[in-house]
Amino acid sequence: MSGRWNWLAPPRPVFYNPAHRRDDIPWGRRNLYIGGFGNKIDGSINVDLFPAPGVDVVCDAERLPFRDEVFDRVDCDAVIEHTPRPRRLAAEIVRCLKPGGGCHLAAPFCHPFHEYPKDYYRFTLDGLQELVKPLEVVSTGWMTGPTSTMLIFFIEYVKLWLPARWMRQGAWVVLGWILSPLRYLDYFLLQSPRAAQLGNHGYIMARKPM
Repeated sequence: MSGRWNWLAPPRPVFYNPAHRRDDIPWGRRNLYIGGFGNKIDGSINVDLFPAPGVDVVCDAERLPFRDEVFDRVDCDAVIEHTPRPRRLAAEIVRCLKPGGGCHLAAPFCHPFHEYPKDYYRFTLDGLQELVKPLEVVSTGWMTGPTSTMLIFFIEYVKLWLPARWMRQGAWVVLGWILSPLRYLDYFLLQSPRAAQLGNHGYIMARKPM
């Protein structure tokens, strides 16, 4: 939805975990942001697979065009599920990090299929920790929790029954506004270790050994 109808767009059906602290890994003088697609982070080189406003370098993240040990920090948010070789992407992050530098890696666990341009994998928190080895884990947890999972899946389920695109867009708007207050239930659920049963997006922050 764009243009004059932007005001109709409902709030995202997600509550972001207040315990998720991006500053667990400090920002440095040289930082890399993978897959922002124009969502610019100040002080970072923004790389993406496609050109867009705010994208500094167009490249495949499995083959980053940077020398070894050049970045103080790398952020990779909800990108690694879109690559057919996630271990290769993770290895590129490790290669480009300076000793003592760190990364923030986020990926979906319970989340609908979404092709941007392809969608290959889902990750548990254990899977993310395995993926970033040999980095040392600083913190890990859920960015978005079980209620977000249920709301997103319910909206997508309803859309499956609707044949026309305008109907699906209408359902997204109407249900998005009606159901959005329920997202705040995750304020309580994210405090439970059982949130992992239906976690929506998990994250890990890890540091490269000196």
